[in-house]
Amino acid sequence: MITPVILCGGSGTRLWPASRQSLPKQFVPLVGQGSLFQAAVALAAGPGLAAPVIVTGEALRFIVLEQLEAVAQPAAAILIEPEARNTAPAVLLAALHLVAQDDAAMMLVLPADQLIRDADGFRAAVAAALPAAQAGALISFGIVPSRPDTGFGYLQLADPVDRRATLPQPVRRFVEKPDAETAAALLAGGDCLWNAGIFLFSAASIIAAFRHHAPDILAAVQAAQARSSSDLGFIRHDASAWARSPGISIDYAIMEKAANLLVMPYPGDWVDLGDWNRVWLESPADAAGTVCSGPVTAIDCTGSLLRSEDPGLHLVGVDLADMMVIATGDAVLVAPRRASARVGAVVARLQQDGIAQATASARELRPWGWFERLVAGPSFQVKRIMVRPGASLSLQSHRQRAEHWVIVAGMATVTLGEVVQDLAPNQSIYIPAGSRHRLANHGNTPILVIEVQTGSYLGEDDIVRYADQYARP
Repeated sequence: MITPVILCGGSGTRLWPASRQSLPKQFVPLVGQGSLFQAAVALAAGPGLAAPVIVTGEALRFIVLEQLEAVAQPAAAILIEPEARNTAPAVLLAALHLVAQDDAAMMLVLPADQLIRDADGFRAAVAAALPAAQAGALISFGIVPSRPDTGFGYLQLADPVDRRATLPQPVRRFVEKPDAETAAALLAGGDCLWNAGIFLFSAASIIAAFRHHAPDILAAVQAAQARSSSDLGFIRHDASAWARSPGISIDYAIMEKAANLLVMPYPGDWVDLGDWNRVWLESPADAAGTVCSGPVTAIDCTGSLLRSEDPGLHLVGVDLADMMVIATGDAVLVAPRRASARVGAVVARLQQDGIAQATASARELRPWGWFERLVAGPSFQVKRIMVRPGASLSLQSHRQRAEHWVIVAGMATVTLGEVVQDLAPNQSIYIPAGSRHRLANHGNTPILVIEVQTGSYLGEDDIVRYADQYARP
């Protein structure tokens, strides 16, 4: 059996404002109904493939669980990175986890931000590459390039006629993210494949590669794993040891240096949804080449992407040519499509200027559901809260704010001090500052609550937790 390892800790800043640090692109439906993460999970399910191991960050762990539940696909393990350190430590963490259970474990590394529509064709390519991986090779999957893109690594083959071979091929050299001139030369040479960031190897082989080429990473990740602990089904790792690992991609740390690297050409449909222009290219368009998503009206628009992420916000475009307009409940991006690659720099500028929307979404996901801010002023804030069936907020109090809850839908069980009571729609309760309280959903339908906060400070860090079913501090 091969164990898929799905990496889903990235941030996807070039797809802002739909993708943010609190809900990055791999968890957002960009093309089709499901998210890219869910597409990766579906790709990783099939004959010869075990339940996946997921590697993600602390803040994303409950999003992972929720999206796995939505597609009825359990994970073999969910490994928590204490902080993002790029792909090399993440892959090694999964390898150490697998080899501890089976010293002959095979692993298929899948980024959660790509789209492969031909699942059967891809699995056939994995099966064809498996014997070489079992023999000790590190297999990278390569895509025939269509343009001189500087965002991908390039695998230069020993023989250019082998770009469409059906078995793994020797690699002359690995060129990671070249400049524009080098990328153009590599494309013109006709002997290169894009590195898809998809790998197949035995856990023992990749650990040996780290031992030879990156012993500092191996030492740090081994120490972090040695002091791991299980928590609500997640496996946490020691943060201080993890922080000693360099933050580096597996391409730079291992693949550029490995003598046992082979490339498996994959001729099927492969898409890296790295920016809005690529989303436009991969989405169904009207006769004028305009893509509309969500509540949108396009009038005399050509070659444009119009997308509203908020069902209550209707976006209208008039006489737009080759533009992208992305609207959410709290931010709007307007730019030519040709500027798609610059959106990441825009996010960096917003962060520099202290703009909250750079990383935080209006709707904040929590393990129990979500909340979104409706309106705020100097000493008040109004939120809408959704609590999933079987979920509850922590037993908590606030030092500097009071809250007033109005139940809109569902039956809410509210704890206030020593009193526990059920509240139906149109009923409400006042929670003074300093009072212990909890909101729980013991029913079968979601609870919707309007919360009005008042006080001198309304930050999310003004929470004292006394009990929490999600083990948050």
